[in-house]
Amino acid sequence: MDNTDSPLLDALFNVIAQHGWRGVTVGRLSAAAGIPAGELVRRFPSRLDLLRLHADSVADQVAAGTVPGQGGTPRDRVFDVLMRGIDALLPHRAGMLRLASDMWRDPVLAGALAPILQRSMERMLDAAELESSGLQGKLRAAGLVGVWIMTVRAWEKDETADLGSTMAALDRALDRAEQTARSLRLDPGDRAVPVSED
Repeated sequence: MDNTDSPLLDALFNVIAQHGWRGVTVGRLSAAAGIPAGELVRRFPSRLDLLRLHADSVADQVAAGTVPGQGGTPRDRVFDVLMRGIDALLPHRAGMLRLASDMWRDPVLAGALAPILQRSMERMLDAAELESSGLQGKLRAAGLVGVWIMTVRAWEKDETADLGSTMAALDRALDRAEQTARSLRLDPGDRAVPVSED
């Protein structure tokens, strides 16, 4: 993401916080971002393009903070990258919470966001140095989407400075993902979220 897009994302989530997802219009976003409406429409024909930009921004921040060959168990690495993903959401917390609230109530929006979340979790797996390609990678990313959603649900209610409740929820979500994989008797490489094997 171009650094010049940061003010645009700030404007996007300010508009979402005030008006909700359905209230994101070209006029409001243009006024909030100080960008001509024509340029916005040219660069982002769909509002979802802006959410893709934001998802890429979050993944870029997580990748930038990742040390190659970081070590630790796969579960530890997944935990680390997802919590850093939550940290990257903090500057837009109010808008993110409004967007999440809208998504829980709007199945059409949830369906539109699904491929964005899938791609985002594939990039999180990459940051955790876990395979994200092929069928196994797709299954892992799909499992990680569920873990991410449970974590965000906890983050919505977490007002603590250290995000202790969010971290605890993420830990529980990873436990459930691992238990599900075992109950389905999947081979370790086929687990939706690889939390115990390299």
